[in-house]
Amino acid sequence: MLIFPITASLLSIGYAAFLTWQVLKQPKGDQQMQDISSAIQEGASAYLKRQYRTIAIVALPVFIALWLLFQDNPWIAVGFLVGAAASALAGFLGMMVAVRANVRVTEAAKSGLSKAFSVAFKGGAVTGFFVVGLALFAVSTFYALTNNLTALIGLGFGGSLVSVFARLGGGIYTKAADVGADIVGKVEAGIPEDDLRNPAVIADNVGDNVGDDAGMAADLFETYAVTMVAAMFLGSLIFSEPVVEIPLYMGAVAVIASILGSFAVRLFGNGIMRALYQGLIVSAILAVAAFAYILGGRAEIWIGAASVGIIVTLLMVAITEYYTSKKFRPVQAIANASKTGSGTNVIMGLAMGMESTAAPIIVIVAGALLAYSFAGLYGVALAAVAMLSLAGIVIAIDAFGPITDNAGGIAEMANLPESVRNVTDPLDAVGNTTKAVTKAYAIASAGLAALVLFVSYTQELSNVAGKTFIFELGDPNVLAGLLLGAALPYLFGSIAMRAVGKSAGAVVEEVRRQFREIKGIMERTAKPDYGAAVDIVTKAAIKEMIVPTFIVVAAPIAVGWFLGPEALGGFLIGTIITGLFVAISMTSGGAAWDNAKKYIESDRGGKGTDIHKAAVTGDTVGDPYKDTAGPAINPVIKVVNIIAILIARFLV
Repeated sequence: MLIFPITASLLSIGYAAFLTWQVLKQPKGDQQMQDISSAIQEGASAYLKRQYRTIAIVALPVFIALWLLFQDNPWIAVGFLVGAAASALAGFLGMMVAVRANVRVTEAAKSGLSKAFSVAFKGGAVTGFFVVGLALFAVSTFYALTNNLTALIGLGFGGSLVSVFARLGGGIYTKAADVGADIVGKVEAGIPEDDLRNPAVIADNVGDNVGDDAGMAADLFETYAVTMVAAMFLGSLIFSEPVVEIPLYMGAVAVIASILGSFAVRLFGNGIMRALYQGLIVSAILAVAAFAYILGGRAEIWIGAASVGIIVTLLMVAITEYYTSKKFRPVQAIANASKTGSGTNVIMGLAMGMESTAAPIIVIVAGALLAYSFAGLYGVALAAVAMLSLAGIVIAIDAFGPITDNAGGIAEMANLPESVRNVTDPLDAVGNTTKAVTKAYAIASAGLAALVLFVSYTQELSNVAGKTFIFELGDPNVLAGLLLGAALPYLFGSIAMRAVGKSAGAVVEEVRRQFREIKGIMERTAKPDYGAAVDIVTKAAIKEMIVPTFIVVAAPIAVGWFLGPEALGGFLIGTIITGLFVAISMTSGGAAWDNAKKYIESDRGGKGTDIHKAAVTGDTVGDPYKDTAGPAINPVIKVVNIIAILIARFLV
């Protein structure tokens, strides 16, 4: 029995429950603040119920298909349900606390920055430690009960499918509401971002949670679980000695390291980012020390590979902060470009998004080669596991973002004193950067995990067929698959962007209608119908997430079935390569646009100026980049690889 990993996972879940208690015992503020928070809670719950109902409708036939296809191993189908249910639960638990932490952060802001920061971080840490605890518990317990590695591939598939739905659906929701609210509220009506006169303002605040908390939680759950499964599967294929359980023990000690690291998150002065990074660095140091202990006699080889994963994590964090923080050249360049209008703002934002891909790709390539030099392909797997082992503290830093964003919105909607916004605004600005950092972290780890999954696919093909498969560019099938796979992230991103545009258009029309037909909204003598906007965005997001998800699942099956296993191998590589570039460019570029707007609001003339209006346009373009299409490509990369492993036996 895997007693230690299972115990560590339960410790993580217990710590998350303890933090939940600490957050919920904080004061909630006056009645108006509580009413606003309740409206956000209701909207978020309504969306999640519809989303999970839709996922269940899709998951049932997938479960039946897996059961029929793998009658010799029905645990694959059972694993699919376990992975899907655990992923959905991780998103639900994290978001339910986030939508209750927001108003408590707003109230704490009345007492100063330190108190508000503490409540916001604890609220985010709930999501982080629930996600990691549930992922480690699901993988460890399911493997302990079944001793069936192939069944774990089914578990990973279940988590990945839910992740695509959650990331995409939540991303469409949050950005459709945000863009729709901005276009009519800030641009046309000239009212503040979080103003109760805007009928879409509640939907906008709901979106922060369903996209950046629930969607992110499902995404990191499946990334964590899939990386563990991929490393275990690869270890079983290339080693005769028992190494299968090593990733689970690495995850277990890193969970404990992350819990200890969370106590190092302490605010000194105004160094919000520094306080968050203190926890990450302490967690990383403790994790490396623990890896050296559990890897035992092979430590001199494997600890090097595992350390590479930790170093890649820290470098990705630093690079992403450079491209998305107000303190550095890229964001300031976009802000300066706004002086000459919206066009130059958009051009500079696109340029910075493209530039932001170079350094992360160099880090990923260097990390993969260095890890390979230590322990071959298994070294790359260990590096990926080490990266994801820090997911608890990294997700805590990420989930800090939507909570502080909502806290600032509640402060503005409740007309609280300027002193409260002076606390929530810097927290919100840092939250934008932390959200971008986690997306880059997830994408980088997905790249390493996808390489491991690809190798697992080739090994599975060889095992089934009894021969070695070679993927050469001279083979027209491989080249065809490569090009088709390279097209998938672009097609998926396009559909996701169009979905935001269509959904946002519906929100714009609804907000305009209410401004037109409900007399007295602008004078505050009449109340907008917030529920109508929430309902429109909910229905649109659920509807629009179906087709792109179907394409992601169907594409590798079609390529493998019609063009063969070699073409599918090319397809996987093509998807990995372009997926990494598109995802990094979109997430970093979009976050830079957002913080360029905030940089102008705080340091370059303020709201309402022409330069600010240009920045709002860039931010509107960047919103679906960073919160819809970009992060949703991360699970896409892994879904196609997992499907390839599952269908390998049928292709030969």
